[in-house]
Amino acid sequence: MDLLKVVFPISGIETYVFVPPLVAFLISFFTSMAGISGAFLILPLQMSVFGFTTPSVSATNFLYNVVGTPGGVLRYVKEGRMSWPLACCITAGTLPGVMAGYYVRVTCLPDPVTFKFFVSMVLMYIGIRLLRDVMRKGQPKEEGGANAPRFRISNVSYSLGRIEYDFMGRRAGFSVPGMFALSLTVGLIGGIYGIGGGAIIAPFCITFFRLPVYTVAGAALMGTLVTSVAGVAVYSLVPLNNGLTAPPDWPLGLLFGLGGFLGMYFGAKTQRHVPERTIKFILALVTLSVSARYAWQFMLE
Repeated sequence: MDLLKVVFPISGIETYVFVPPLVAFLISFFTSMAGISGAFLILPLQMSVFGFTTPSVSATNFLYNVVGTPGGVLRYVKEGRMSWPLACCITAGTLPGVMAGYYVRVTCLPDPVTFKFFVSMVLMYIGIRLLRDVMRKGQPKEEGGANAPRFRISNVSYSLGRIEYDFMGRRAGFSVPGMFALSLTVGLIGGIYGIGGGAIIAPFCITFFRLPVYTVAGAALMGTLVTSVAGVAVYSLVPLNNGLTAPPDWPLGLLFGLGGFLGMYFGAKTQRHVPERTIKFILALVTLSVSARYAWQFMLE
């Protein structure tokens, strides 16, 4: 087994070569059903378990997204559940937000203890919103999942003010200015966190705009992909305060990404057979547990 152990160059992590892709596969399989790449869990894994706490950890997280998210995107496109107007709106807002988030990360939050507290607050808010949505009474009955009529996006109408579409027998829509403003804010948070704005926008689309999780997932992953490409470029090329760049640990990020690609592909394929409330409940529990752990660690420091 020792022959399978490797030491990654930038992070200094020593582990078995199959651990990163296996962990990424398991995480991304479930989170991709809601349009989340799993990077928000890969980050605490690198920081708390592997001890990778330099700014390069965020760049490595972006690299994981770049390699992994195409698996889910391709599957959602193939199944006709990619909302292209929503994807464009999310990307237009999150991309500049991620760029600004990079500077906040390297200038205001270089200390991993402070960064962990910030992470815990972001995750706690997302988790509470999801849990409240799951427990809310009077939710419309789900119409048969994959057996429902028109399990594809259709009849899309869009303007500068509002976008609407049909899915599973109902009309869904959102305000374009509202979605753009939210995406810009979420992009800033995502840039600091190193997960791409699309990874956080999915829960907000579900809880604030009441969009079906089956149609949000593909658009959120597409936003994550685009912003993560920019994130890797910025961390690799733009110097920090000390004049040095913070490139990703390429071998580690690629291994995480390989597992993520397979996990997101099969997660997207499985999503249509999983009830919407079940997806939300799993995400809420996982998110709140990670948030509680980080908050506890911050208080002990």
